[in-house]
Amino acid sequence: MDIALVFLGFILMITGILGSFLPVLPGPPISWIGLLLLHYTKAIPMDWVLLGITLIIALVVLALDYIIPVMGTKKFGGSKAGMIGTTIGLLVSLVFPILGIFGIIIWPFVGALVGELINRADHKSALKSAFGSFLGFLTGTFIKFVVATVFLGLYLSKVWDYKEVLFPFFN
Repeated sequence: MDIALVFLGFILMITGILGSFLPVLPGPPISWIGLLLLHYTKAIPMDWVLLGITLIIALVVLALDYIIPVMGTKKFGGSKAGMIGTTIGLLVSLVFPILGIFGIIIWPFVGALVGELINRADHKSALKSAFGSFLGFLTGTFIKFVVATVFLGLYLSKVWDYKEVLFPFFN
């Protein structure tokens, strides 16, 4: 059972990192569930302090993921249409990965620009607002990615520390 929990926890860790980029998956909370599963194994002692701190971090980052793009959009004079365009642009980059990793950066900006152009007549203010919306999106994505990656590091360090107990057949 421990090996199944370790494997499922690792899958959740990878899903959490992917969720940092995919708007439909809450990355850090999914990674946190992977940490929780690891601590439910018999081999690894339950560390409530670590789980509590990481849960608070995951929830704060989840809330910030909604607040930061709004702040960026408002700071640069953007609208809700710019934020919706950013999300649509991200989905386009995932469905049509024509530009590879650069598509994740370019398409959300293009989506924000199109959203702002639909909402506004002035091209200069639409470009400025699109940049603000895009900058907020990138900031939120970066924070989620860093937190999910740190959670993966914690996960791997715990597995490494207790590898003899978790995987006795490798000794």
